[in-house]
Amino acid sequence: MTSSAPAPDANGAEGIPHPTSHTDETSHTGEADAAPDAAREGPARSRAARTALAVALLCGAVGAALALVSAGQTWSESTAEFAQGEVPVSAEGSDVTGLPSALALVGLAALVAVFAVRRAGRRMVAGLLSLCGAAVLASALLGADDTGALSAEAAKTSGLAHSGIGAVDVTAWPYVSAAGGALLLVAGLLALRYGSGWPSMSGSARYERTPLRQRAARPQRVDPDRPEDLWKALDRGEDPTHGTA
Repeated sequence: MTSSAPAPDANGAEGIPHPTSHTDETSHTGEADAAPDAAREGPARSRAARTALAVALLCGAVGAALALVSAGQTWSESTAEFAQGEVPVSAEGSDVTGLPSALALVGLAALVAVFAVRRAGRRMVAGLLSLCGAAVLASALLGADDTGALSAEAAKTSGLAHSGIGAVDVTAWPYVSAAGGALLLVAGLLALRYGSGWPSMSGSARYERTPLRQRAARPQRVDPDRPEDLWKALDRGEDPTHGTA
């Protein structure tokens, strides 16, 4: 007797298991492993955005305050030298340069405006905040070496158009202002990096009691006994008699 041989499959192979079953199992296993990773990345990204938001707000507020307070403090001290002797003179930050305080106000406004815009507008405002911080930092450091304000104060004190000044002592306030600019710069960089995950005041449903679409679609009840309701329905283009029977 002759036994019948197993019939070949479509590819001509006899008794060879199809290789796709193992591949399918591997792909399903990979998808199952990737799902928990994606689920963990979401909360981690949200926590990072919230932390960056808190740090940016703190850095921006403190940085602007430091720059504004420093503008009213003494940045440099010296003596005016003339024939009758020497008179001490000093120059405040606002006398040396008005850029740090002005740019600090612009940066503070930009920090608030970050939450009023979205997408491309938010990136532009965050970039402006970064530029303001860098400009405050640079102008404060340059102002620390500027003796023009001291020379002007010496000329005013002595009454001479060209009065010499002695050794110049620079206080710590220019560098405090520079530190404020650095904090504003940090706030701007954080806004550029994490700002896309921060909340926004424009077009956000949390600031509206009822979404506009639902508010427009909600029918308003018309009281046929009140003429003002009938006129309002007519103004809206509605039939005031509909549904009153």
